Amino acid sequence: MLTVHHLNNSRSQRILWLLEELEVPYEIKKYYRLPSMRAPPELLAVNPMGKSPVITDGEINIAESGAIIEYIIRKYGQGKLATLAEDSQGAIDDLYFLHYAEGSLMPILVQKLIFSLIPARSPWLIRWFFNFIFNELARQIVEPELKKSVEMVESHLAKKDWLAGGSGPTAADFSMSMCLEILEQERIAHPATVAYVKRLQARPAYRRALLKGGEYSYGPKL
Repeated sequence: MLTVHHLNNSRSQRILWLLEELEVPYEIKKYYRLPSMRAPPELLAVNPMGKSPVITDGEINIAESGAIIEYIIRKYGQGKLATLAEDSQGAIDDLYFLHYAEGSLMPILVQKLIFSLIPARSPWLIRWFFNFIFNELARQIVEPELKKSVEMVESHLAKKDWLAGGSGPTAADFSMSMCLEILEQERIAHPATVAYVKRLQARPAYRRALLKGGEYSYGPKL
């Protein structure tokens, strides 16, 4: 049986949602973050990078969200969650947002988080200085890039219910879900993006995944 190595409050939550949408049997092996918020060393036994998500499917171990999403849909999708013709605009949007999530948007969000954590964890005597420095770095480096992403995604979702434009989620939606949940929770997202997040969080498969996965700060309280 396929195993998801699931870290609380992590990208692996979207893999559970994908599997629930496809109704693929799977088991969860849970890992919990250390007080430092880093992944526990036990994950190194599964993935040399020591990160989640990772899936084990027989003799196969796969890490990286985009690769996992593509693998699961190809092997277990049976035509579900697919876009129309390979050269359609929907297929291109699906491919683009599948990789944009981890290639562009999530790095900005991680950088934003790091710039807030460093001052908070610095010695109190110099915390004011670190706050000033990292707030200024965020203003000059992170916020302009984040603004471009937020506006681009909002413009796209103002015309479509789902990122590939179909009647339900495809690979892109699973990949983008956590990024947009973070934007919604931090009140950065615009109205169409907020509506999109509420729409995906209302899906029965999403809610089943949330119940099975446990602690996840970016989803609704069940």
